[in-house]
Amino acid sequence: MTRPFVKLRRFGLLLVMAAGAAASGYYAGHRPHHDAPRTMPPAHAEGSLDRLDEGASAKKLWVCPMHSHILQDHAGSCPVCGMDLVESGGTQAHDSGGVQVDAASLQRLGVRLASVERQALGREVQTYGNVAIDESSIRNVSPKVEGWIRKLHVDAVGQPVRAGQILYEIYSPELVQRQREYIELLQRRDQLLQRMTELSGQNAQVAASLARERIRSRERFGHADVSPDILDRIEKTHRTVDVVAVRASASGFVTQIGAREGSYVGPATNLLSLADTATVWIDIVLYPDQLAWVREGDEVTVRLPHSDEPLLKSRLKFASPTLDNASRTVRARLVADNARQRLRPGSFVDVVVAARPHQALALPRSAVMRTGKGNMVMLARGNGHFIPFPVETGIESSDLIEITEGLQEGAQVAVNGQFLLDAAASLSDAAQRMQGSH
Repeated sequence: MTRPFVKLRRFGLLLVMAAGAAASGYYAGHRPHHDAPRTMPPAHAEGSLDRLDEGASAKKLWVCPMHSHILQDHAGSCPVCGMDLVESGGTQAHDSGGVQVDAASLQRLGVRLASVERQALGREVQTYGNVAIDESSIRNVSPKVEGWIRKLHVDAVGQPVRAGQILYEIYSPELVQRQREYIELLQRRDQLLQRMTELSGQNAQVAASLARERIRSRERFGHADVSPDILDRIEKTHRTVDVVAVRASASGFVTQIGAREGSYVGPATNLLSLADTATVWIDIVLYPDQLAWVREGDEVTVRLPHSDEPLLKSRLKFASPTLDNASRTVRARLVADNARQRLRPGSFVDVVVAARPHQALALPRSAVMRTGKGNMVMLARGNGHFIPFPVETGIESSDLIEITEGLQEGAQVAVNGQFLLDAAASLSDAAQRMQGSH
């Protein structure tokens, strides 16, 4: 058992003994004795925590006109509504409740005070997201001519593909006929150049026309996915390439296969679908109570499950305008850089959305006690006087919590040791009820 715990238990026992002594002293003071002509005065515990109205001398008090439980021994303003306190109209005992603690006990308890201040608070919306393929990166591969697939070099969904890799080989009579026409064009050019003695006049015009036709033919072959190395081979050999290999224009992985070897395909056939995972989408799930806080452009922190290290930070792109009828949630989207391939489509990640901050009254979160009767703070009234006080709270951000009702700016509350103060106040209240019942 640690020394702090032993000290804490001794202090709790001291509080109970003090309250018991106060109660027994009251009974002893008011119980009739046959051998004594007068009642005994109430006994007081020698502890450092005393009920404010026990043995306290009458004094002038200032009270809030709207909150009669706010009492203090000097003029000032109400920490709840901000109104000026008014003199109570005479001398009376201080019966506002709470507990009185001397300076030495405050130091032993480690009680620290904090003021209600107006600060910029931003809500941290914690939710989860689903990694999905960036649909803008999906490329459908379709043959540009009709023909038969002789060989398919990609045969499984999920297979990685590199730019320049052969995807399939196709035999197309239409493509073979285009090659023959191209070879005839090359032969006419060669014959013309051989007969020319000088490149001028009409000869120059014909040669320029053939050159332009050659360039246009090569462009048409490029639109038909015929690679430049095949065209160079045709120009060198003047022979057709019956089976043409088609290569990938970009890297990615296969998401769909629409044909197999031997299939007759055409421009309307979706032969393959490829997706690039260098960037991915993270579809974020938002619940109706979170929608009021989230805006496009909010900063988002993404973490892998069971990891405290932030994986990446980005900005929220947009939120869907429709609500999912089944889950009653809304999807928001985040575009994430995945060059290191740490995010796999289909996996889940933890997401924290930092909502845009707004000005609000705030306290440290440790100052608020959450009880079965609501949220409470130990309000400091000066001179070591503390009273438990109900408050309404709002959003929480980092170590701060918003105070929406109950306290005004500048009011001071206990941050550390408030549970011990509340326990002492409860013991004092119990002792007072015992006194009042006799």
